[in-house]
Amino acid sequence: MTRSGEENTVMHLSREDQEWLDGTLDQIVKKMEAVRERNAEKIPAVAVKGVYDDRADQSIEWDMDNGINWWTNGFWGGIMWQLYHYTGDQRYMEIARISEEKMDRCFSMYYGLHHDVGFMWLPTAAADWRLTKNPESRKRALLAASLLAGRFNPAGKFIRAWNDNVPGQTESNRGWAIIDCLFNIPLLYWASEEIDDPRFKEIAMLHADTVAENFIRKDGSVRHIVEFDPVTGEMVRELGGQGYAEGTSWTRGQTWAIYGFAISFRHTKKESYLEAAKKAADRFLSRIPADWHIPVDFDQPEDPHIEDSTAAAVAAGGFLELSRMIPDRAEAYRNAGIRLLKTLAADRCDFSPEIDGILSRCTGSYHGEKDREVNFVYADYYFIEALLKLKGCDVKIW
Repeated sequence: MTRSGEENTVMHLSREDQEWLDGTLDQIVKKMEAVRERNAEKIPAVAVKGVYDDRADQSIEWDMDNGINWWTNGFWGGIMWQLYHYTGDQRYMEIARISEEKMDRCFSMYYGLHHDVGFMWLPTAAADWRLTKNPESRKRALLAASLLAGRFNPAGKFIRAWNDNVPGQTESNRGWAIIDCLFNIPLLYWASEEIDDPRFKEIAMLHADTVAENFIRKDGSVRHIVEFDPVTGEMVRELGGQGYAEGTSWTRGQTWAIYGFAISFRHTKKESYLEAAKKAADRFLSRIPADWHIPVDFDQPEDPHIEDSTAAAVAAGGFLELSRMIPDRAEAYRNAGIRLLKTLAADRCDFSPEIDGILSRCTGSYHGEKDREVNFVYADYYFIEALLKLKGCDVKIW
């Protein structure tokens, strides 16, 4: 497989595509100048009827997993840092630091922290350190990296997902690993690079190796959850997770693999990660519907038909990332990323400044009743990141 030696090459776009991209980014900036002020003191997760909630609101009796420790709490800050980098507007930096500082409470609570600390502190503290060299941010990100490394199971060579037992079940999840964690281990790559300590990178690569071996099926589809024996490390079974059922193809999980393995390749140059990303990407491409709106699961029933715009946004970023790495597939991947973004912009975006949230029809899980076809702040983040990646000016969060 041939690849480019320069992964940050600015993508050459047609005049029409360039005008569309610039116009879309202009609409986002105009919208976010209003949205950021209404929500400066919040850590949003979802816009309900056009109004962001607040996972940092201590007056609400959030349970430990849905409040300040919620896994998406880094994405609001991530949006702020991406737009700060794009526009140079200091106000984005100021708001980003509000949520970063509020999240310090997570460290003292401790019990609610989980495998998703990468999602939480890479777009906030690590981004702050990258862009401003704020020493407190570096300390936060290194602490989060240490907590993530502490979840490593040496027998199974994986990072454990979640804590304690699954609500409503008696079985333990101590041997569970999930595909999503490919986006958390970049925190470990960052820590190794930052303090010149190979331990963090070694843990990240051992986990990525386990995922490549056990999560990618022969046809290129991806498992969400794999259970290992936590003592022996042997694989026990796969679980359906947030997709339709065991053995089906949960689309967002597929995109975590596409983009996540590309990121691991960028940090390590290990060819097997690029092969895994390409395998997952080509499978995803082969199953995209004619209208380019991505379902929650490629194998879900026709009725009800449930979309997940989040999967489309993450896939777009993954395809654009891969287009920089694999020249002989660059055009196909770049075109796929652009078409996904254009479809979202045309049919699934609200650019009005009066409404919080951008993307609609985002779905957390096929069988979830409260998170079907809503807005998620992390979907908005990946949409903005992909647009800026296409522009050639995204912050390398991961």
